[in-house]
Amino acid sequence: MSSDILKVIIVDDEPLARRGLRLRLENLGGIEVVAECGNGREAREQILALKPDVAFLDIQMPGVSGLDLVQLLPADDMPQIVFVTAYDQYAVEAFEVNAVDYVLKPIEEDRLAMALQRVREKRGSESLVAQREQLLEAVADLTHESPEALEEKLAAGELGGSRYPEKIAIKDSGKISLVPARDIDWIDAAGDYMCVHANGETHVMRITMKELEQQLDPKVFQRIHRSTIVNLKRVREICAHINGEYHLVLNNGERLKMSRSYKNKVQHFI
Repeated sequence: MSSDILKVIIVDDEPLARRGLRLRLENLGGIEVVAECGNGREAREQILALKPDVAFLDIQMPGVSGLDLVQLLPADDMPQIVFVTAYDQYAVEAFEVNAVDYVLKPIEEDRLAMALQRVREKRGSESLVAQREQLLEAVADLTHESPEALEEKLAAGELGGSRYPEKIAIKDSGKISLVPARDIDWIDAAGDYMCVHANGETHVMRITMKELEQQLDPKVFQRIHRSTIVNLKRVREICAHINGEYHLVLNNGERLKMSRSYKNKVQHFI
């Protein structure tokens, strides 16, 4: 096999997302997809066994995330990493773990071609400085800041992973809906799924309540029940109920129960 062929592993918990990425990569040519994995633990095993040149990783996956996976791999077995994700708030973390590139979903083929070009350039270069500058440019594209400004903020410790996404990516039936966080009225749990209610529509996503909470700004979103999160800005009234409980009335007329164990959350409305 030609040394110009890149051995690739694709890691994403969505089968259709893996298939779509594989088709785009094969259309570009010059690669061999040696494995597809649906979770981080499986990906670690395949990376150690197959020694791919590059791993295309989704960041948010159940259990072991893409960022967790990078931390679990021995340095000597680390392939080049390209993060492929619907979330832009992890760009700085990607920079800090020395990823080659950070590609946002939905994936455009020319952007994917650019990522492969960066992989090949890094493969043929021993210059760590050049590699760092390359990824810094990718992060700058996402954050709309100049590479120089990002360098200054990194040096000052002003960049980190505390920023919350403006949009929540919800995977459903092979597509990804990007729902603005500000449009969310409330969220409730339904078994292993979360129902995200926004502007009169309900979106269903497979994620834990804890994982979803981590994506939401706590100054805006608060848990009012073990299975309910509310957008504080959408609350119109707070009504005392029996047994020390409250009902919250939203702007759209929806009434939500706040359990006694969460009644201290009332202070956020005062």
